[in-house]
Amino acid sequence: MLSQRTKGYIAGAVASCSYGLNPLMAVPLFAMGMASYSMLFYRYIFAAIILGMIMIATRKSLRLERRQIPRMLIYGLLFSCSSLLLFESYRYIDVGIASTLLFMYPVIVALINRIFFKERLSAITALAILLALGGVTLLYFGGGKEGGTLNLTGVLYVVASSLSYAIYMVAINRSDIRTLPSSTLTFYSIFFGLILYVIFIIRDGGAYPLNNLTAWTCVIGLALFPTILSILTMAVAIHNIGSTATAILGALEPLTGLAIGIVVFNEQLTAMTVAGIIMILTAVLMLILAAPAIRILRQLIIRHRNS
Repeated sequence: MLSQRTKGYIAGAVASCSYGLNPLMAVPLFAMGMASYSMLFYRYIFAAIILGMIMIATRKSLRLERRQIPRMLIYGLLFSCSSLLLFESYRYIDVGIASTLLFMYPVIVALINRIFFKERLSAITALAILLALGGVTLLYFGGGKEGGTLNLTGVLYVVASSLSYAIYMVAINRSDIRTLPSSTLTFYSIFFGLILYVIFIIRDGGAYPLNNLTAWTCVIGLALFPTILSILTMAVAIHNIGSTATAILGALEPLTGLAIGIVVFNEQLTAMTVAGIIMILTAVLMLILAAPAIRILRQLIIRHRNS
């Protein structure tokens, strides 16, 4: 029988890998001519229905105070903007590189907290930021076709996606919304995020029709795997092994995207691309581990002084 910690590590790995499956379903839908907002409309509406049913069945709270609604609306739109910008980036750059660049959001969070909230920048955080910037530079100049530069439009899309998600994270962590259960927060992020896609669909006179099995399979897959499965398994992981270990396992997300790009879509990796990816992953892991490492060091210093 598996221990709780083992179950937590497995759940964390499943959460990250399942979120990394976004390109597997999105790229075939692009090939059919479906717009990003149409596929995300289907993804969000199916995910909201499934998650809502699960929460009702398990008696999880759907309660949202009236004063929280305006802020949750804004956060939901930021959440959906991040998804839309990421999917748009798939049109211009390899999905593996897009997944890696998206994973930079903890670095952007650190920069936002430093610039706008004057949080102290530790030496580890500063080094992580420099590493991430160096990794992005290597990806840009060596991640294009045949080792050329990346498409700038695609890079800007995915950086904007990462920025949107970073702002979403900072805004929530600095408001009373952070006290909501994670399932409730995710449900309303998806629910209010739908508004953005509905606006696009109304503008264009309707969503792309799901008129074949492949389309249905892909949109249901988007709702189930990178959304519902990722949400539920992440909750299990955080409960069993904590947020830090779960965040470290998040590195499997871009690695999954890279594997899909190489195996399924025949994307190529250059030496500069590999170096850039390693630098970005190292930078993010440094940021995740910085706070626990500093806390442990302080405890050791205190114990030494008291001994």
